[in-house]
Amino acid sequence: MSRADGNVSETNGSAKGALMDAEMREQPARLGALIDRAPQIEGAVRELVGPDLAGVTVVARGSSDHAAMYGRYLLETATGKPVSMAAPSLHTLYGIEADYRGQLVVAVSQSGATPEIVTTLRRLCDGGGRGLAVTNDASSELALAADTVLELGVGEERAVPATKTVTAQMVAFALVAAALGPFPVSPAELARVPSWVSAVLENPSAVEPAAEALECCDRLVVVARGYLYGAALEAALKIKETCSLLADGYSSADLRHGPIAALTHEIPVIVLDVPGPAHSDVAELAAELRERGAQVVVIGSSAEADIGLPADIPEALAPVAAVVRAQQLARSLSLRMGLDPDAPAGLSKVTPT
Repeated sequence: MSRADGNVSETNGSAKGALMDAEMREQPARLGALIDRAPQIEGAVRELVGPDLAGVTVVARGSSDHAAMYGRYLLETATGKPVSMAAPSLHTLYGIEADYRGQLVVAVSQSGATPEIVTTLRRLCDGGGRGLAVTNDASSELALAADTVLELGVGEERAVPATKTVTAQMVAFALVAAALGPFPVSPAELARVPSWVSAVLENPSAVEPAAEALECCDRLVVVARGYLYGAALEAALKIKETCSLLADGYSSADLRHGPIAALTHEIPVIVLDVPGPAHSDVAELAAELRERGAQVVVIGSSAEADIGLPADIPEALAPVAAVVRAQQLARSLSLRMGLDPDAPAGLSKVTPT
């Protein structure tokens, strides 16, 4: 089969990428239903945390970790308290004892069945933390180990690459942040997330020129900064998973600290960029990369972007729409390469670590 035929091939009687496409298209309705539960969710979070919050620790792996990175920015903005990403191996391999009194511990897992995440949550709660499970299964081991459960309610996800659960996790972090302190967007703006995601999904052809241009690459880099950094990590993972390409996500600041030396005209760079405090740094980096001869593809909300995002979406919510664009790009690129994005070789839905 040629690469050009990849987008019409079928596996086991169903078109390649059909599951991923269907689950991507569910996102507006699923996110809307989650946002409708905001008062209930925010009340439960406030009750769990109480008045003496010392900080937040987040436990996650894979795509959930990227949603958590986005959440880290939101939570530290809202609380003014330190937010850290846990190192599960300290608790699962080295068995350390740590004092987590006053810490909100947010454990994130689509299935709620990843043993390492469950064990880490239990250990941190044993150390005095207050456990919040963010999961799609309210009866899972993770949910049972937590003090409070934020159920995503997005339904079964059958394609191996996570789509609707990732964006739901991102919105869940926005709701948790809104419960804990000043939030960088208004409730009215948060309520518009489903419509912004719908606008992205209604224009899948926007990614096709970039997918065609990237079809023959064997590695690439995704760059962003600030709120969009987690989205860059997730975009890189989606391309790795669906296309079997070496794709790395970087902060624009980290890229300048050495890795930029490895970028040549042979390595494309996808840049996530919207108006906000991070824009000037990211735009300057994109210009510098072009001067170096790198192929740069910009996903952003300006008229000059190669792949558009809604023009009026605020920076703090743009990562949700950017992740959906990345899902579209990864799926399209995978199909052009003759692969099946629903079932990448060597991957399964639940990973033990």
